[in-house]
Amino acid sequence: MEPAPGQPAHRTRPGLADIVRVFTRHGNLTFGGGSATIAVLKAQIVARRGWLREPEFELAYALSRLTPGTNLLAFCTAAGWTVRRWWGALFALLAASLPCSMLAVAITACYDELHGSALFHAALRGALAAAVAIMISTAWVFAEPHVRAAPRKAIVVVPCVIALSLGLHLSPVAILLLAAIAGICWPVPAPRPEPP
Repeated sequence: MEPAPGQPAHRTRPGLADIVRVFTRHGNLTFGGGSATIAVLKAQIVARRGWLREPEFELAYALSRLTPGTNLLAFCTAAGWTVRRWWGALFALLAASLPCSMLAVAITACYDELHGSALFHAALRGALAAAVAIMISTAWVFAEPHVRAAPRKAIVVVPCVIALSLGLHLSPVAILLLAAIAGICWPVPAPRPEPP
């Protein structure tokens, strides 16, 4: 696989402690849902540390969207597998899931007390509005390189996906498979070399 411009030619192989540190920190302290967390992890493991190349990241991301269950955990497992195989997958999965799972259990245990609190409901409404904004900005982080590479395709695909999702209520898996078929049938031309 050719590295993207500006990326190192050779992928960096992290230690297991490095995997735990990065996935614990960014997998548990990033708010806005799985996509926002994956966007932060992309900045860390692709751009900053060079653990994954862009095509490897895109493959892990696409596979995580096609699997049932929590996409974030599927992504962390795929990224960990890519950099350190079985041990990397296990350590990335546990680091990204155990701390926030323990927090969710603790909050659930306090749910009855929180449920009756007007302050809790006000905070929840504010957090929900922020989460929607984070999801929109995260979508642009993932879409921008593809929109710039093939703007015509984006102009056609995005409204079609919205129509298939909201209008026909197709499942995300069906939409992703249809988009993959469309991508095969409508390839993006290779960029032209710049004249000397």
